[in-house]
Order: sequence, then structure tokens, then C-alpha cells
Amino acid sequence: MSIRQERVASEVQKVLSEPISEFARLNQAGLATITSVRMSPDLQYANVYISVFGGKISPQTFLNLLEQEKSNFRQIVGAKVRLRLTPELRFFYDDTFEKIERIEKILSSEKKNKK
Repeated sequence: MSIRQERVASEVQKVLSEPISEFARLNQAGLATITSVRMSPDLQYANVYISVFGGKISPQTFLNLLEQEKSNFRQIVGAKVRLRLTPELRFFYDDTFEKIERIEKILSSEKKNKK
């Protein structure tokens, strides 16, 4: 990723962090965190990766809600990030923490089995 892509991705992440967190709280999705943003080389698309913890709704349901409100989040980006074109937002669920937790459980059970 180029330096410009990284800078724009960082700005998009900063601008969207609070609104998405608030949106998650209002929709009882728990704690939603943007884990990363990846920009396309032409800066027309922003892939936003989100992790969700402790909500009353499933992460997939939360992503569906985000998709429905995508235009509002795009307006926020357009107003606060100075670009010629406002990037199209695409939301993805980041399950990295769940995978880490699963691996840690497997490793700890293996340690118990060896003892």
C-alpha cells in the first residue's frame, strides 16, 4: 500500500471510529471497533474491517445495519476528509480476535492433556 493510501485509510478510520461506535451502542451491538481500513489504489473504495464484542445482536446483523446506513457514513467521510472523490465504503467483519481466542483455548487444552 502506498503512503497516500495509508494516510487516507488512517484518516477514514479516525473519522468513522466514533460514529460507528455510537451506532453500535444505539443498536445494541456492543463494542464495535474499526480494526483497519484498506484503500484501493485509486482511493475510490475503502474496505472497513470491524470487530464487534458483547452485543445483543450478531456481528452479521450489525454489518447489515451498517450497509443500510452506508450513505450516512460516507457523507461523514466526505465532510471531514479532503478528497476529490469520497470513497465507497465496504464493511467487513474482522474475526481475528475470535480466531486468537480459539487458538489459545486449543493450546491451553493441549497443555492440560500433556500434564
